[in-house]
Amino acid sequence: MADHSEFLSICGREQSIQTLMQSPERIWQASKSHDIRHLRSAFACALHMHQPTVPAGPDGQLISHLQYMFDHSNEGDNHNAAAFAHCYRRMADLIPELIAEGCQPRIMLDYSGNLLWGLAQMGQEDILQSLRFLACDHQMQRHVEWLGSFWGHAVAPSTPIPDLSLQINAWQHQFARLFGDDALRRVRGFSLPEMHLPNHPDTLFALLHALRNAGYQWLMVQEHSVEQRDGTTLSAEQRYLPNRLVARSSTGDEVSMIALIKTQGSDTKLVGQMQPCGEALGLGPQSIGAMQVPSLVSQIADGENGGVMMNEFPDAFRQANRRIRDQGLATAALNGSEYLQALDDLQVSWDALPQIQAVHQHKLWTHLEDAAKPTNLNDAIDAMKTQDPSLAMEGASWTNDLSWVKGYENVLEPMQQLSASFHQIFDPKQAEDASITTTDAYRDALLHLLLLETSCFRYWGQGLWTDFAKEIHRRGESLLMAAQSA
Repeated sequence: MADHSEFLSICGREQSIQTLMQSPERIWQASKSHDIRHLRSAFACALHMHQPTVPAGPDGQLISHLQYMFDHSNEGDNHNAAAFAHCYRRMADLIPELIAEGCQPRIMLDYSGNLLWGLAQMGQEDILQSLRFLACDHQMQRHVEWLGSFWGHAVAPSTPIPDLSLQINAWQHQFARLFGDDALRRVRGFSLPEMHLPNHPDTLFALLHALRNAGYQWLMVQEHSVEQRDGTTLSAEQRYLPNRLVARSSTGDEVSMIALIKTQGSDTKLVGQMQPCGEALGLGPQSIGAMQVPSLVSQIADGENGGVMMNEFPDAFRQANRRIRDQGLATAALNGSEYLQALDDLQVSWDALPQIQAVHQHKLWTHLEDAAKPTNLNDAIDAMKTQDPSLAMEGASWTNDLSWVKGYENVLEPMQQLSASFHQIFDPKQAEDASITTTDAYRDALLHLLLLETSCFRYWGQGLWTDFAKEIHRRGESLLMAAQSA
């Protein structure tokens, strides 16, 4: 029943995309606009854009929620549909405008796979052409950095571990389908939906391992979701430096990845009013080992939600970039990969980066080491929760007051079940014949698995949204039954 359309691409090119992303070729060049040796500070801002896919079209077809908003403009804040659509394309106007004024603007863009597919489904060619311009034009590539994400906007801590790589790879397929391989190979930073970093050791280990395999070099994390290796909070200084996020599994294996720290909470006014620029102006250089480097303020916010982002952001973005231009300040707008490449050109020792881990992990490892008798990881977590009911080992995000697990068993249990069935049916087939991922049966089942893991079916509470999830689960089960009997 789902309308897959020619623009849906979530599987079938696993090996060629991995080869593309694992290329040792240098992708990013240090900025020619700024000599980082003369900068005291910089700021890197990202805009997060997402619309889920819902079974609410004609005859229950899968459509973008943006389409649903246009079709049901009298419900809730759906009257903002046109404003949202404008937000998705407006950077294609803002960036060239500021360049023509002699500014050096920068922005990072994080669009979910749901949204990218949905825009193509809707025939929003004006928006897609604007995004293609931002992704593919050589001049724009010096000013705009795209960040990878999960295709289905899943929250990592409650996503089945085998599906983390499926979500990551599906987004890469979708981006390459719309904008080409050359644009994809430039995507080296990663943005977690809801900034939700898992702190269960095995989930975090699997996530970083999957990101590394997919060719990503760094990710952005919320400062409250991480801690230093001794369990203390991040120092004021290291929030403005790259850190090395270390994940240790229950078997003792370790993997690490460079992390840029998003400071403060989820207030969209931070980016909407370009607070990162003002914050950066008050910072000076810092040391990584023996090297002096500019401090970096990293921020991300929804790019369309709320009056501040819809109405105030464009002028604030203009004003911040004009201020930097007019005052000749030793502060600049830089994107994440651009900043890291500049540090690499300075021969910064990456081994000298401060080491961090997910929040509460120091407490967990200490508990395990102090245990009177051997115990497994999950038993230790249960024991710690008994002692401290407020402790959460699901993860942490910019919505620390929200659990993505408690109260949503009616979504999570079917999600886990559908995932288990998917892997039980397709993993053996894929082991025998990798081309199974090019079949309609695999793609259709994968689509429903990715969709069921969308955070919106929990974030927006019980009712219509959980009904959407139940229908996607029902269709997914039907597809898996058909695949099993084929």
